Amino acid sequence: MNLRLLLPLIIGGLLSSAPVFAEESTTKALPGTQPLTLEGDLAAEMVSGIRQFLLDKTSEVKQRRVQFWDRNLNSYMGYEESVQANRDSLATILGVIDDRPGTGMEINALLGYGDIRGRNNVCDVKSVRWQALDGVYGEGLLAIPNGEIIGNVVLLPDCDQNPELYLGLEGDLPLDHRIALHLASLGCQVLVPTLIDRGHEHSGNPDVRMTQIPHREMVYRGAYEMGRHIIGYEIEKVLTAVDWFEMVNPDTPIAVLGYGEGGLLAFYSGALDNRIDVTLVSGYFGPRKNLWKEPIYRNVWSLLTEFGDAEIASLIAPRALLIETAPAPKISHQAGQGLTPGSIEPFAREEIEKEFHRALDLIEGLDPQPNFQLIENASETPFSLETTQAVVSALGLPATGEIQTWIMGNPVPDPLILSSVRQKRQFDQLIEFTQEAMEESEFVRGDFWSDADPTNLQTWTESTEPYREYFWEEVIGRLPDPTAPPNARTRQIYETEKWTGYEVWMDVFPGVPAYGILLVPKDIAEGEKRPVVVCQHGLEGRPQELTDPEVDSHYYHQFAGKLADEGFITYSPQNPYIGGDDFRVLQRIANPIGLSIFSVITAQHQQTLNWLKSFPEVDPERIGFYGLSYGGKTAMRVPALLTDYCLSICSGDFNEWIWKNVSFDHKYSYLFTGEYEMFEFDLGNTFNYAELTWLILPRPFMVERGHFDGVAPDRWVAYEYSRTFEKYDLFGLRDKTEIEYFTGPHTIHGEGTFEFLRKHLNWNSK
Repeated sequence: MNLRLLLPLIIGGLLSSAPVFAEESTTKALPGTQPLTLEGDLAAEMVSGIRQFLLDKTSEVKQRRVQFWDRNLNSYMGYEESVQANRDSLATILGVIDDRPGTGMEINALLGYGDIRGRNNVCDVKSVRWQALDGVYGEGLLAIPNGEIIGNVVLLPDCDQNPELYLGLEGDLPLDHRIALHLASLGCQVLVPTLIDRGHEHSGNPDVRMTQIPHREMVYRGAYEMGRHIIGYEIEKVLTAVDWFEMVNPDTPIAVLGYGEGGLLAFYSGALDNRIDVTLVSGYFGPRKNLWKEPIYRNVWSLLTEFGDAEIASLIAPRALLIETAPAPKISHQAGQGLTPGSIEPFAREEIEKEFHRALDLIEGLDPQPNFQLIENASETPFSLETTQAVVSALGLPATGEIQTWIMGNPVPDPLILSSVRQKRQFDQLIEFTQEAMEESEFVRGDFWSDADPTNLQTWTESTEPYREYFWEEVIGRLPDPTAPPNARTRQIYETEKWTGYEVWMDVFPGVPAYGILLVPKDIAEGEKRPVVVCQHGLEGRPQELTDPEVDSHYYHQFAGKLADEGFITYSPQNPYIGGDDFRVLQRIANPIGLSIFSVITAQHQQTLNWLKSFPEVDPERIGFYGLSYGGKTAMRVPALLTDYCLSICSGDFNEWIWKNVSFDHKYSYLFTGEYEMFEFDLGNTFNYAELTWLILPRPFMVERGHFDGVAPDRWVAYEYSRTFEKYDLFGLRDKTEIEYFTGPHTIHGEGTFEFLRKHLNWNSK
């Protein structure tokens, strides 16, 4: 052991001074660190700690929401102005961002419906469609009163219910619960749309792959990447119907009512549009602390940081909000076969009541006083007669009219055939709309990046700093920088002729560790500073596969050990993407509070860099990053954020990332696979992989690419890399970026990349 190197530790105290490496160790711990005594699966222990950390963060966000609100309760206009920013924020995260064409309602426009679906003494029911977005139409049934229209209603069933149900054209819904017929008998025009359901009959592309992913999730996946949402798409359909009501029946009250998934849509629609006079929510309202457990098609980026259901309800005030306590549809999506776990469990009556009273507390003293009502309905069937009467009263309509069953009408087509054809039409339109958004995304990103100044390298680096902050804050989600000392615990696990290996466990946040394996060459001279390569494994990988002399993984080929053989110090972190759904659920917990898996990974790397830079033998200006697969995904994100990484090598991941996540026409797309955590909200409109390399620039960047790597085809990689190379070349940095193609699969090749590391970390192996 080199006593001269240990002298500062002895003088200053082992825990307060920077640790140093030693040529050899007579103890099992790296000098300057405490012994690591944890046993078992440390990767699983780390994932468990992160999970609890994120759950604690979820519990904390409700108390911090007040910072986003500044309600003026003195007047209606003052209140509307004071919450407009919150309403805009909600619209953005729900993906309600596209212009609506407003072309009106087409009556009897759909093949297969027939002319008039039904008629009685008070109304006709006709098939309708209306254009909500470019190429996207709402579809459903419209009950038209025979007399004067004195009210307009959008009635949203649960997504697994057909519009015909609430009009008595199919099923055996009790007469008292046929709210659409009640309202039509009073003179209301009632539109009942069809929603994207939870089935999977149409999920997938028959030319690529069919899946069991629910229709709602299939639409959600690509839309989320493009800053949209299945929720937002269907809200656009509702609000286009409101546009039409307002146009053809001005000064007539408007109500939006919904149950289950329809209740969710009614709730959000009422919050976003103050033209809606009455909002009725059944089978949805309640606390959202377990939003991460609900189906992923309800996942909304950063929702809980600003909104719980009470806060959303406050956006409806002082207009009428009616909450019916009918239990939500009980839904369970089980994990397995590439499916995303998630369930809907009815809230207890006390939970609904508590959230309702929290909403009342938020708007206490508002002038005029809001019309909020909690309506008891313990039956399994929504829209009780009492609820219908409350809607009638809130609309200011006379409580008269008599419900009648249908006395004539065209034969109703087979409901299974009809709903399947209608569902496919609706599904295909939303998939196609998202595909078009994907095709336009490069131009949208061009507009987004218009403030980056390419005049020279200095103006570029200065003007792109806000983009780095945006990526961190708005796409990845930023945690506070680690401030506590790492308090590293280590133990020796390897010994070769050229280097010694240590397991490392350090603190990042309370309960959140960073874990990895450090390889220290034995030939470090006194006073010498060595470059470091941080070597990152991929999906379900472990640092042992990169370092263990006895392991030769066909993916990694022990590349961290080989670099240590050349004299590099290497550190191989354990990233948390291990354990199947155990880690994927971390993304589910993180997203609603504006975080992601990479929020935690980035913080872990911050602390790791802090620790590595504390060693006298480490040159803090020469710490590079090299990752494969999910580690390549890390290579694109973490060095773009952490400039202490002096270079980055992306292996087996670099490609046209937006196509990779959104394309419906290619077998490489994540739309069809079990990696449900891959989708990052609005990434397609802000950053592709080329744009991320623009944040790494002017630091060196390299791509390692096997021709037979199934992540993406060569042409995707080449196309995206051409945008990277162009930017480097225009700034005179051609020698700082490379791509190496090799004849091989998804693996570390370790030839051109090793030379790249030697060159740009200024290291000649001994």
